[in-house]
Amino acid sequence: MRRIKSKDTSIEIKLRKELWAKGYRYRKNCKDITGKPDICFKGKRLVIFCDSEFWHGKYLQEKKYIPKTNKEYWLPKIERNIKRDKEVNMKLKNEGWKVLRFWQKDIEKNINFCIEEIKKVLD
Repeated sequence: MRRIKSKDTSIEIKLRKELWAKGYRYRKNCKDITGKPDICFKGKRLVIFCDSEFWHGKYLQEKKYIPKTNKEYWLPKIERNIKRDKEVNMKLKNEGWKVLRFWQKDIEKNINFCIEEIKKVLD
């Protein structure tokens, strides 16, 4: 687990490069905003999170993939991540931020969809 990165992951970099190429300027990993969003447009009050399916519980919620070993550790850990994500979303929305979350597969396979969603909010 020591090798799991919390910032500058491949999906974050891919999304950021695409945004930069389209002329959007942003902040990354803003420590002064709840949840330390991966990408932040402070002026537009938009935060973006790039979530992997395993760590943020997409597979668990869809019952696609449930860890077979060490369940007593992994299930509560992933469930805490899901709960924390919901709490962060609510807190940010209450503070007036717009929150976008993209799954890893969305960024990898359909980045244009992600960019279009971001454009809708920014424009």
